[in-house]
Amino acid sequence: MANRSASITWLGHSTFLVESAGGSRILLEGFVESCPTCPERFHGEGLGHLDLILITHGHADHCADAAAHQQRTGAVMAGMVELMGWLGSHGADTSKLIDFNKGGTIAVGDITVTMTDAAHSASAPDGSYAGEPAGFVLALEDGYRIYHAGDTCVFGDMALIGELYRPDIALLPIGDHYTMDPQAAAKAVELLGVREVLGMHYGTFPPLTGRPAHLRECVGAGVTVHELQPGETLAAAGT
Repeated sequence: MANRSASITWLGHSTFLVESAGGSRILLEGFVESCPTCPERFHGEGLGHLDLILITHGHADHCADAAAHQQRTGAVMAGMVELMGWLGSHGADTSKLIDFNKGGTIAVGDITVTMTDAAHSASAPDGSYAGEPAGFVLALEDGYRIYHAGDTCVFGDMALIGELYRPDIALLPIGDHYTMDPQAAAKAVELLGVREVLGMHYGTFPPLTGRPAHLRECVGAGVTVHELQPGETLAAAGT
């Protein structure tokens, strides 16, 4: 595992700000101002400079504010081919878009990103086709690896994600109703073989009833379930 390096700030719902040891700033998902639980200090300029924006799929609770933050910062934005095409026709800077697909790996500076599968539905906010949903494995400059599962249920090939990419931490949806619940997320932890997990996609709206405390009850011994409030930061730790 990598040495202590990055920080991961939960902005609410499934959106995170990752800051690497080398100074790269990565926005995972683009639900910021539109998110009812995102602290106002992160709105607009408060979010600061961004180098990379990654979007897992086209639902509004993942991409609503992505184009605005890309325009503001000039960041590279990457994701599924069809979704990037849609965002490019809805305000994103097409010269800063990277479209790729599942199994593909891109490099932005010293950060590499591999797109993985996710089992969910996906469309753009206007209902048009935006490709399939996805997840991402980020490898930071020092080798620390973060898996953002996107919106998904548990699926057996998470074992392959663990075997191939060996993430140090998994960011997993636990809210139930639209994604897997904590019990299923615990199975995902087992399949992935991770020892650290951060829950997401919970508490934003009434149907999203799963909570980290329940996940903590379901995971095996030796697994750390981190619990953040929106706006709080986790120092990513390795050995």
